[in-house]
Amino acid sequence: MGVFEELKSRGLIAQMTNEEQVRDLLNNQKTHFYIGFDPTADSLHVGHFVQIMVMAHMQRAGHVPIALFGGGTGMVGDPSGKSDMRKMLTEEDIDHNINCFKKQMSRLIDFSEGKAIMVNNAEWLKNLNYIQFIREIGVHFTVAKMLAAECYKQRMERGGLTFFELNYMLMQSYDFYVLNQRYGCRLELGGDDQWSNIIGGVELTRRMAAKKAEETGIAPDSNSECYGMTFTLLTTSEGKKMGKTENGAVWLDPEKTSPYEFYQYWRNVADADVIRCLKILTFVPVPEIEELAKLEGSEINKAKEILAYEVTKLIHGKEEADKAQEAARALFGSKANTDNMPSTALSAEDFTDGKIAVLDLMTKCGLIASKGEGKRLIQQGGVAVDDKKVTDPFAKINASEFEKGYVVIKKGKKVFHKATL
Repeated sequence: MGVFEELKSRGLIAQMTNEEQVRDLLNNQKTHFYIGFDPTADSLHVGHFVQIMVMAHMQRAGHVPIALFGGGTGMVGDPSGKSDMRKMLTEEDIDHNINCFKKQMSRLIDFSEGKAIMVNNAEWLKNLNYIQFIREIGVHFTVAKMLAAECYKQRMERGGLTFFELNYMLMQSYDFYVLNQRYGCRLELGGDDQWSNIIGGVELTRRMAAKKAEETGIAPDSNSECYGMTFTLLTTSEGKKMGKTENGAVWLDPEKTSPYEFYQYWRNVADADVIRCLKILTFVPVPEIEELAKLEGSEINKAKEILAYEVTKLIHGKEEADKAQEAARALFGSKANTDNMPSTALSAEDFTDGKIAVLDLMTKCGLIASKGEGKRLIQQGGVAVDDKKVTDPFAKINASEFEKGYVVIKKGKKVFHKATL
């Protein structure tokens, strides 16, 4: 099976500029391709994970990934899918975020000599002469066509699109042209929300090649034949974006989302989503996943456990995946220990007359944002301490209940936390 068929069988491919030629390029040739990552935070999140997996599949097939970090485009911000203009970042913030991205991405992509390339578009965007750029690049874009693109259309309808952001498509398109000239890059990949920007880059690169051929009388070489392809976004079966929890985004940085929390997120995906996630986010062979798709009822939990373990292993390594699995199994009644469960240490000062209120305990552990939220959870039967349901919002726990060194607080069906003393 060629890599094109591999990506297709996993349900990853959404759109492409020319299916026959893209299939031939991926299956029968070797090429440089790129995916852009704007450094808007100091960690990648699970939405980026799809793109990294695609890069890994492509690299395994012999292609050369170019990870393009948006040190330049990140100073403007992509309006795609945003109701408001992105927060402007300082150059220091952007550089710090890029360094974080590089470290995380290197877990899955081999950046050794000749295997893959990291590059920052600030190299060519920050020192552009704006008048020259508009004369050479801007003339290839019509405003009507740009405003028809989904990334701008939504913002236009809300009346919030700025001329500042209108430059983004030109800049991303120019990236493709520069990478084509420098590395012979012939393919841009990205999430399906990037389709309009990718089309802009493909068309610009082809037009610039045609213009050069007209001026020199030399026919364009094969590198001018470039393409674009997008991948499905990470969504639930209901079409909602995945990767969000009550505490915010699911990050790849263990300091922002612990390996245990990361594991639990995938362990608790909906039954309808587990097979699709296995195909998109793991290297488990498709035939094995198809066998797992036959599971029914509680047996589906086996597929969820495989998903959680495989994804956690890819991002955090086998040791952390083993620890997370051990801790998770402890919560479901196995004999495994709770050593790796998220925990908070209490001190004597947290107790009054040898007792601590359940609401204070949950607040201390970061399980609730306010006591009002905690009261509602208790009244709805959503809180338990050491498997005993808490029914009184004013209940207190005696220090003696910490005789074994800890208590386990359960919030809802899926959130567990250990408080130690």
